[in-house]
Amino acid sequence: MKVRRFFIVICSLLVFITNDAISTDAIDLEFTVDFISKYIWRGQNLADDPVFQPSVTTSYESLTVTIWGSLELTNINGNSCDFSEVDYSLDYSAGLPVIENVGYSVGLIYYDFPGTDTKNTTEIYGGLNFDLPLDPSVTVYHDVEEAEGSYISLAAGHSIEKIIEISPDIPLGLDIGVSLGWGSGSYNKYYWGTDQSKINDLMFSLSFPVKISGWSLVPSLNYVTLLSDDIRDTDACGTDSDFFLAGISLSKSL
Repeated sequence: MKVRRFFIVICSLLVFITNDAISTDAIDLEFTVDFISKYIWRGQNLADDPVFQPSVTTSYESLTVTIWGSLELTNINGNSCDFSEVDYSLDYSAGLPVIENVGYSVGLIYYDFPGTDTKNTTEIYGGLNFDLPLDPSVTVYHDVEEAEGSYISLAAGHSIEKIIEISPDIPLGLDIGVSLGWGSGSYNKYYWGTDQSKINDLMFSLSFPVKISGWSLVPSLNYVTLLSDDIRDTDACGTDSDFFLAGISLSKSL
């Protein structure tokens, strides 16, 4: 609860920092709503039916605060039309001062699970991203409360600004992404019930961004699979180990 209040205070300070900051466009504010057919997180099937996931992000220079929620649209987990998860994220991102074309991010995420038996927890993280072909990045997350373990994500992707034109002023783009996740023994023990360090999950994504009248619309297709046989054999989040899901995202920046 104290962590959640901390994020609310920081978010409020960013939004209302000063009239001068707002007048010089120092603060960015973005609203996003996502609708996806399943909620898969790091290979875990957290909701096998469609979910609605809104978020608000506010940033000032290199500091960003995000409040994100997942609202279940069916009663598969007993939370129909209720938020089963609300995350509060604080991020600081910048370029490394002595190495060109390398950026870094550090921050923390507080996971709140209202109306469920899941315990709230907090992760801290740090990552590097490289201005190279395929935009590779590596991020290390460490749970400092419940799991007391680490998860490492390796990611890469490629973007094409225009593959077709919907109209002369509305190009349709293509974003291709892939990520690979590894979990430590304590992380996997908490989330999967196996205490072995494993390469856990692999995800491929295709998205098709388009901008219309200041709005960003992004349909997407995703495939997620579990790579570890030990994790596949657990029943922590159901028996399926391969997932196809589709989604659509609508966002607006102010």
